[in-house]
Amino acid sequence: MKQNNEPVQTMVVLPQSEYQSLKEGLQEIKSLFLNSKEESFLNRWVESEEARKQLGICQRTWQAMRDNRTIPFSQFGRKIYVRQSDIDAFLEANMIPAK
Repeated sequence: MKQNNEPVQTMVVLPQSEYQSLKEGLQEIKSLFLNSKEESFLNRWVESEEARKQLGICQRTWQAMRDNRTIPFSQFGRKIYVRQSDIDAFLEANMIPAK
């Protein structure tokens, strides 16, 4: 007897109201997931090198910014970490608007 490894397709019939309710529920879950993912991205800590590259600055400028406390950071031993949201806030605060 030959076994077929193809997935079996199943069709489900739902009343229109239940389908609409299911669709709205899935859209709400998707929205919550995307918002949660964005929040976790902004609250993540990045290492000093990545922060410096995002800002497009050299090591000396980065050191001066840390010395002046321009951007908040954490330091554990020799490792320096910066929140992504703090980098974004700094860039927003220093944005020069278009004419």
